[in-house]
Amino acid sequence: MQVARFDPFFKRLFAIVAIGIGLWLIYLLIPVILPFLSAFILAYLLNPIVARLARIMPRWLSILIVYTAIIFGFVALLWWLLPTLWIQIESAWQYFPRLVEWYNSDMRIWVNDNSRFNLPVLESQIVSDTMLEYLNKNYNVADAQSLLLHVMNSGLTVINNTGLVVLVPILTFYFLFNWNERLQTWKAALPAASSKKIIEIAHDCDKALMAFIKGQLLVMILLGVVYAVQLQLIGLELGLIIGMVAGIASFVPYLGFGIGFIAAIIAGLFQFGLDWLQLGLIVGAFLVGQAVEGYILQPLLLGDKIGLSPLWVIFAVLAGASLLGFVGMLIALPVSAIINVLFRHAYAAYQNTDWYKGRKQYKLFE
Repeated sequence: MQVARFDPFFKRLFAIVAIGIGLWLIYLLIPVILPFLSAFILAYLLNPIVARLARIMPRWLSILIVYTAIIFGFVALLWWLLPTLWIQIESAWQYFPRLVEWYNSDMRIWVNDNSRFNLPVLESQIVSDTMLEYLNKNYNVADAQSLLLHVMNSGLTVINNTGLVVLVPILTFYFLFNWNERLQTWKAALPAASSKKIIEIAHDCDKALMAFIKGQLLVMILLGVVYAVQLQLIGLELGLIIGMVAGIASFVPYLGFGIGFIAAIIAGLFQFGLDWLQLGLIVGAFLVGQAVEGYILQPLLLGDKIGLSPLWVIFAVLAGASLLGFVGMLIALPVSAIINVLFRHAYAAYQNTDWYKGRKQYKLFE
């Protein structure tokens, strides 16, 4: 009896169609997959802390303790940050007429006398009316209160659409609670012939990621302290906030420096006016911070944990920004660390091939 066989062309066509349908379904389910992916990443980051606490208490209780600590820290940060930030916003608004006066009496005259430009005279009321007219026309707001409500409503709309704020912590809890059992299930599903090598590669990736994350967190905290202490000594009222924000944003190379430098210069202009000594001290503070980060903190705390040269770091950040925008910048270095581990294993496998050792050549090279 002759067994019917499928034509290889139709097998390949079926496989391509199935893959295409699968990718299309994944694309449609991105809003559903995103909370699960975010929860898995958070669970991966929190699992080492939960695992240590689980040695002396039930795992569910250790997860709740970690959650409570995170919530308490976040509330304490907002409790300290919001009043200080509001005071600084009020001070900046009160300084605005002085800034307009400096523009009219100093900057405008200097530019008009030394260039071909003819800058117009500004008045505080005209600038305020122009800004309110623009906001009312483009965002349907008539005053600061309605602008704040508009921003909050926009943020709440995004939160309600994604469901991240409520859903992600719940999913993270379940990921953490069954983390060890899930890992054992995944290990049991690996092909027996390749399981040892796959586990070795996964272990190396995990080791590189954890070493990078721990080192980067220490760099962020210490760099934020360096920036904040310098700016506070200079006398910048927002120095503590700007310094810590610059330290946290340094997770993305050069982003923390850029954000902190621009924010500090603007805050310095509002507080000190065009005081070249104070502005020069702010510039010097960020140059010192960059030197401390590049020559002390990163070599001591990060070292060769990623194994990438500065050129590849810059390339990875730019490539991530080009592909995925700000999210790409955030994940550029961790992804690069994983790619580097995979490349090292692939290169080691290549060195063990007969082709590399010269025992066998492909016809193309004979």
